[in-house]
Amino acid sequence: MSDNVVHLHKNPDPASVTTLTVVPEPVPAKPVPLWIRSGRAVRTAVTHDVTKTTARAMARHTLFVAGGAKIAAKRTWDGGTASRYERVIRAAEAAGNHELAAEWEERGQHFRRERHQRRMDLITSPVDAAKGVAVGAGMSVGSLIALGVVMAVATKDASDVLTPLMATVDFINLLITIVQVVWGPAITLGPFIALLALWAIGKHQQAAPAWTLPDNIRNGEGEPITPSIVVKALRDLGVAPLRTAIKDMGDAGAGMLGPIRIAGCGVEVDVTLPSGVSTIEVQKRRRKLAENLTRHEHEVFITIPQAARTVRLWVADSGALDEPIGPSPLVTDDTLKADYAKGRAPWGQDLRGDAAALSVYQRHLLITGLSNQGKTAALRALALWVALDRSVEFWVGDLKGVGDWAMFEGLATRFIQGPTDDHVIQVTMMLEDAVEEMNRRLMAPPGTQFPALIVNVDEAQVAFMCPLKDEEGRFYGGSKATSRYFMAARKLHNQGRAVNVLLWQGTQDPTDQNLPKLVREGAHTRASLALGTESQSRMALGDKAVNGGAAPHLLRPGLDKGTLVIASDGIKVPAGQSSITVRTHYVSTEEAHVIAGRAKALRDGVTTLTVIERGEERDPLADILAALGDAPRVRTKDVLKRLATLNEKAYGGWSFLDLKRVLDDAGAEPHKSDGVMVVSRDRVAQALANRDGDGSASADG
Repeated sequence: MSDNVVHLHKNPDPASVTTLTVVPEPVPAKPVPLWIRSGRAVRTAVTHDVTKTTARAMARHTLFVAGGAKIAAKRTWDGGTASRYERVIRAAEAAGNHELAAEWEERGQHFRRERHQRRMDLITSPVDAAKGVAVGAGMSVGSLIALGVVMAVATKDASDVLTPLMATVDFINLLITIVQVVWGPAITLGPFIALLALWAIGKHQQAAPAWTLPDNIRNGEGEPITPSIVVKALRDLGVAPLRTAIKDMGDAGAGMLGPIRIAGCGVEVDVTLPSGVSTIEVQKRRRKLAENLTRHEHEVFITIPQAARTVRLWVADSGALDEPIGPSPLVTDDTLKADYAKGRAPWGQDLRGDAAALSVYQRHLLITGLSNQGKTAALRALALWVALDRSVEFWVGDLKGVGDWAMFEGLATRFIQGPTDDHVIQVTMMLEDAVEEMNRRLMAPPGTQFPALIVNVDEAQVAFMCPLKDEEGRFYGGSKATSRYFMAARKLHNQGRAVNVLLWQGTQDPTDQNLPKLVREGAHTRASLALGTESQSRMALGDKAVNGGAAPHLLRPGLDKGTLVIASDGIKVPAGQSSITVRTHYVSTEEAHVIAGRAKALRDGVTTLTVIERGEERDPLADILAALGDAPRVRTKDVLKRLATLNEKAYGGWSFLDLKRVLDDAGAEPHKSDGVMVVSRDRVAQALANRDGDGSASADG
């Protein structure tokens, strides 16, 4: 039994045994030795963030001095030797620029000749200097004595002969005294001033190891773009010929770079690639280049300037593109007016921070992008600016129908709003009426000036995808010669600009089905928000812009809302580039109503037509037969003229394709006679009789 348990036996019954447990006193813990506690405290102090930051700062500023001394020594060496010329020559040869290499070779030879002449002059300079000092001293003493003689004659005191000479001696003695006083402190402070100068050079060039730099710079956040960083990023890009060429260059690749210029919220630099390296090899590695520059992909833009074998890099300051830009001048300036012909719409800012203004004069417009990226807001901002010119007339078709364009009711003379097929029919009729207005203007005498008519269709992809047919079997949507919306858009694109009848369209998620090739290529100004693929970017902006560096498919959906890549001659594009990236001003719906109110106040009052009605229905086949008259056959172009004379409103906008469509459907196809296309009267009459006979039989049945 344990020593701590005591049994008290009052009777032999085991059940009555009382057990007393004695709990021992706790044993006091042994004290931690002093040396262990001290070691823990030291480890905590050494590993503390403040300690590490302080140590890095001390090492960084100390190494700035060493780095500055190295840079100063290299600069001194370069200044006294031809090494800088040799580096440029080797870089030019590696880049295949032999003319530049020859030019710098000549400069190097000139430098060597001048250096040799300076060294030869040093050999004879001590003798020449001694002679010069002796002659100068003699002339100076003689001049002073002569001056003293003049003074003595003037004062009639012979002692004044030496007065100028003694004054000069006293002045020299004063200078010696000043030097004696200043020399001691100068000798003491001189080394410190020299160290401070070396530290300033090293700090400016960040001449310290990476581990000594602050955390934000070591992690790449806010790291400045320097020539060495750009060259290293290009070297590590994974292009073997580029890496080899940089390695072989005497200047380690610095000769490839132009000046690094501040450009808005970032910097810009032109890079001349060495022979054997294509610009496309750099363009397609944009993400890797951005990561090498310690930036995100969306913060680096690569474009192709005019110079051959050159890429232009624009690198944003870290996080700068996530900051919003200021409000639109449409919102901040109540007195702002528009001029359709000569003015430019304040649309936003380019990446350099400069104002981006667009001319809309006689330019068809197309804006596309993924859903909910700011397409309607960007298109509406342009329309609101133009609306401040009271001479401009608007026809608006909003096929989204949620009120984004509601402020144009009472401002636009025609306003269709809604997403249904019926609304598509109304918008299609609106475009066809615009074609008729265009044709009317084209028939006016040459030189006639017309006010602008802008037909604005938002969510135009709804029209192109409409499956309905009209009574004659023609689709409202689609991209065939019988597709009504498509053909109206094509006619406006072909001739509308000349008479100021313009078509502006906004679409989303472009494909060949919802944005036909002929329509998208008919726009003079093409702009795109974020897209999903490069092929969509080519649909939106064209091959030339994408080949030149335009990349709306690399914009970030949701994060880059309102950022447009624009290909147009109506906006100032940097020389050599085919597109420009613009961050547009956002104008809210409430602000848009206020701006539209100002535009309405400029007008006497506009009656808005919200439903388009057609006049009498025409029978095209019967009208063609009437236009043929009694002639057995008539040339197609003459038939078109006769139809226009018969009913200008119905047939004034017809082309050969419209005529051929009606005749083909009726089985009276045009044919060639004597080398020209003609319409046969017998065929048309037979087709009309067959159609009427079929219709009577159907009615009787």
